[in-house]
Amino acid sequence: MTTTPHSAGDAASLDTVSAAAGRLIDAARTAVPCAPVRDLLGETDIDLAYAVQQHLTEHKLASGARIVGRKIGLTSPAVQQQLGVNRPDFGVLFDDMDVTDLDEVPSDRLLQPKAEAEIAFVLSADLDDDDLDLDKVRGAVDYAVAALEIVDSRVAGWDIKITDTVADNASSGLYVLGSHRVSLADFEPIDTTMRMYIDDELVSEGTGAACLGDPLNALLWLARTAREFGQPLTAGQVVLSGALGPMVSAPPGVTVRAEIWSALSSRSPVAS
Repeated sequence: MTTTPHSAGDAASLDTVSAAAGRLIDAARTAVPCAPVRDLLGETDIDLAYAVQQHLTEHKLASGARIVGRKIGLTSPAVQQQLGVNRPDFGVLFDDMDVTDLDEVPSDRLLQPKAEAEIAFVLSADLDDDDLDLDKVRGAVDYAVAALEIVDSRVAGWDIKITDTVADNASSGLYVLGSHRVSLADFEPIDTTMRMYIDDELVSEGTGAACLGDPLNALLWLARTAREFGQPLTAGQVVLSGALGPMVSAPPGVTVRAEIWSALSSRSPVAS
């Protein structure tokens, strides 16, 4: 993985990045949420926060983890307003975050889990061109599936600002992919409707338009941003494109189920 343009350069910044990363690593290791890292990074230095995320990524890679994709966060205007930003953020997906094949989500790996339902894109081509547009992004999608993201925060009480969540790998946790694969020739992500249930109670609902106006807009934003970072999206990677409705607390012991369907396809549950 190459160094991003957002890596800290001077000694003071490197010390700050190391201190913030160490706090988040300790929280994950001990399963004890930590204080926000914005006391070290400030509330507006997103570049410095991404340098912390890069430090955490290198720590995971050194432990044997493998990058399998990215997740996009802050795709909702309401959440952006809450955190005082006007753009999404992203985090890295590692192979051990995919718990699709497990009978139960391993709650012991989570501190403060919440669930959100979204569309995941699996890529069939690299997205490393200089002139990426919606047509090229669409053409690079092999298929889409419904997904449940179990987001998590190492920061106590989810007391986060933008620098806290960016540094903390965009508050990533685990994820589950649905089994029903759909081609973009068969549906439009913007036209989807989502309903998410906990123990069969409807707890969240939304549409494709809730994700940056269209989940493909989110994918395009990520493709351009990842390329600028020197880490373009590549064939085979999974992209969690962003929540289609509000995230909801998902404590151990509950059953979470999501349905995402399109007017162009039959309504059927595709993720649980």
